[in-house]
Amino acid sequence: MIAFVSGPVAALAPNTAVIEVGGVGMALQCTPGTLSGLRVGEAARLATSLVVREDSLTLYGFADDDERQVFELLQTASGVGPRLAQAMLAVHAPDALRLAVSTGDEKALTAVPGIGKKGAQKLLLELKDRLGEPVGTTVPAARPPAAAGWSDQLHTALVGLGYAPREADEAVSAVTPQAEAALAEGGAPQVAQLLRAALQTLNRTR
Repeated sequence: MIAFVSGPVAALAPNTAVIEVGGVGMALQCTPGTLSGLRVGEAARLATSLVVREDSLTLYGFADDDERQVFELLQTASGVGPRLAQAMLAVHAPDALRLAVSTGDEKALTAVPGIGKKGAQKLLLELKDRLGEPVGTTVPAARPPAAAGWSDQLHTALVGLGYAPREADEAVSAVTPQAEAALAEGGAPQVAQLLRAALQTLNRTR
């Protein structure tokens, strides 16, 4: 098992990071939140989970070991594969998922693309004794992405999660004031935070 990879970031795509390890480029599937903390040419260390299928080997990358552990625990629930588990972590941080499951927050789970009301109810039952209570761990603050291009990153992430381009456009517009406020304060929009806010607006309009 590959527990983590460490090395310079060779390339970034909407859903993938390529980390150079010993002269070999390792492609890792990552959430927008994880990708937002990476920069091409800079060193990175990502916890990983290798998913083996008959016709493929897919390496998933995470900001830390806690996120990786939750990713693997989510897949112990029936009907949850790696793509859905990653989508859940794209919408909610690990502790937010623990809180949602421990409190029976069905609405939080249905905010994830691909999870309906019945699916959320089933997941709450199956995961309650597996994820445990919120542990209060915090992921180290990622460096904010460049101010320019945040809307493109967000739009691409939403489309990658299964939303139509029109829906993604509307969600980007809805969170633009939040991004502009960050810029006005001299900071840069955090794509991970904007993604969660955008998904909440999309969930309300359904």
